[in-house]
Amino acid sequence: MERTAVYRRALASTTLLVGIMGVTASVAGAVLKLESPHGFVAFWMGVAIVTLALAFALVRRQSIQDAEPFWSPPTKRVTQAAAPAVLVGVAVGVAALLSPANDPLTAWRTVPLWMALYGCALHSSGFFMPRGIKLFGLFFTLVGSLFMVAINMLQTQGRMPSLAFAHGVMGATFGGLHIAYGAYIHKTQTTNPPGA
Repeated sequence: MERTAVYRRALASTTLLVGIMGVTASVAGAVLKLESPHGFVAFWMGVAIVTLALAFALVRRQSIQDAEPFWSPPTKRVTQAAAPAVLVGVAVGVAALLSPANDPLTAWRTVPLWMALYGCALHSSGFFMPRGIKLFGLFFTLVGSLFMVAINMLQTQGRMPSLAFAHGVMGATFGGLHIAYGAYIHKTQTTNPPGA
């Protein structure tokens, strides 16, 4: 039970950090007018790398404070579970950057793929973490899948939105959803330690 509380505490702060980074990056992308497809994909891949590094540092600091080993067997299992979907997400981003035509549709198709793959990574990791992560992952997968259908419908109708709107979508999902989930975990960690 104590270990579960430690995981929830680390998960709450890490999820909030990811959410804050997502919202901040969304605002920065819109303010800087990063609206070229390759620029959009490169920017968000950079944001993902920086966010991952900050989350890594935060979890490592918390493990040191709690006198817990950082690279423990549970950490290894979570990493191994998430790795395939994360690797495919990186490949999707690299493929978008290497696409010969700087086509907005390439960037727009990358967004829902990243959402769905991120959801798959969370869902896989959820088998070794509190059950709420699996549900959170399924939600991301569902949103990404529905968004993929919507993008194809808009493209068929010739009504593709600008990439400025895509920054807002990334901020709402990777930012807003993480902040909401992190706040939920933080609020419930003392009242309901084993669940969520």
